[in-house]
Amino acid sequence: MTTLLNTPLPELALKIAGGDVKARDIADAVIDQYEATGSSNNAYKTFHADNVRAAADAADQTRKTTGQTKALHGIPVAVKDLYGVTGYPTFAGTPNKLPDNWTVPGPVVTAVSDQSAIISGKTHTVEFAFGGLGVNRHWDTPRNPWDLKSHRVPGGSSSGAGVSLGCGTSMVALGTDTGGSVRIPASMTGNVGLKTTAGRWSLQGIVPLSPTLDTPGPLAKTVTDTAWAFGALDPAWGHAPSLMSAIDHMSVTSIRIGIARTLVWEDLSPGIEESVTAFLDQIAKAGARCRDIDMPEIEHATAMHRLGGVASAELDELLTTQLPESRPTLHESIASRISDGGDMSAREYLTRRRAIDSMTLSAASYFDDVDVIAMPAVAITPPKMSDVEKLEDYRAANFASLRNTNVANCLGLCAITIPAGLDKAGMPTGLMLMGRAMAEEQLLAAALAIETRLGTPAARLGTPAAKR
Repeated sequence: MTTLLNTPLPELALKIAGGDVKARDIADAVIDQYEATGSSNNAYKTFHADNVRAAADAADQTRKTTGQTKALHGIPVAVKDLYGVTGYPTFAGTPNKLPDNWTVPGPVVTAVSDQSAIISGKTHTVEFAFGGLGVNRHWDTPRNPWDLKSHRVPGGSSSGAGVSLGCGTSMVALGTDTGGSVRIPASMTGNVGLKTTAGRWSLQGIVPLSPTLDTPGPLAKTVTDTAWAFGALDPAWGHAPSLMSAIDHMSVTSIRIGIARTLVWEDLSPGIEESVTAFLDQIAKAGARCRDIDMPEIEHATAMHRLGGVASAELDELLTTQLPESRPTLHESIASRISDGGDMSAREYLTRRRAIDSMTLSAASYFDDVDVIAMPAVAITPPKMSDVEKLEDYRAANFASLRNTNVANCLGLCAITIPAGLDKAGMPTGLMLMGRAMAEEQLLAAALAIETRLGTPAARLGTPAAKR
């Protein structure tokens, strides 16, 4: 992979602003990477090299005309195929194009365009984003780049997002997270993924799964790049350097970490507990103040997850009222989960909504004593596709993949996953840090302090490319 595509975003932005690097240089590198590895790993539903070149040329012309650039100027950004993007169809993981109204960009994609970023394409998603493994039987499942021999799942539902980063065809990837769909693929592919607080970023222009729990968010290779992208796209900031200045002062020694010793540490695949514990030990040795905490809300959130939450009912409503033509083509693995909530009574739906609101209020109190709450991001090794062919095996693995990340959604928190190490199968594991609602800045500051002290994911874990 070209060094250009591994350059930290703050450094690359300076080179672009100074004219040392052109957007077209980056676009050509992205296209070369796609031709070399991207198509075989199936990260993208739609990739048009001509669109990539045109966006880059427009960015270069903007700089030439105005003499100005923004934080994501010329940066390749992959967009999950739930977002409306001008010039691209939206499939939302289904076998057929959705109506044209779903191609209209909302505020998040508009912010990407306003930054003169390069949209590298639209990445694959689980059908209607309803799954944590990344499996899509209609379009073939993207291949996790960390296993060169077996086709392992990449994590979902933003399945192509982490793969696009691993293949070098994006430097930022936009996903959505309803129960873990940014953090699971980030964890399973050795990347960083940020779940924003519900309501912080607009959902307009994004095909919904659960309006109650849906959150847009970025994935990137490092915490630095993730924070840079967040600062560029967040409505409260809109200026990455300002955010970086605000958060780049925290020391590891000032971080108070509560380690949630609950069922999230149970039934982990071999090597996950060991790698996450070892990473936490390193953080503690660097000076962070770590202590175990009891958090019964996690048990309540997991119980809600077992019941099916509210997503199945809300997706059922979308299919009934707005996209009825998509129901007959649903794959069995998706249709069976939707049916879990399709007949939910109004009383039960409101009871679950009230329970989510109650858990959210209760969880806020923990952050009076800690800055972040830590746990393993994902409980299982990314399964081989051959191990989830049967519906019952798929459902069991899907539940396990979502079990831990779903906690942050049910508790109304923001959360980030950082690569921790490798499990016994040689696949990446993630440490999830949860932060107070609407406190992404403090969460990113803690994660950045850890990365600054202990090194980037690539420095600690290596990269998929190193295996080739």
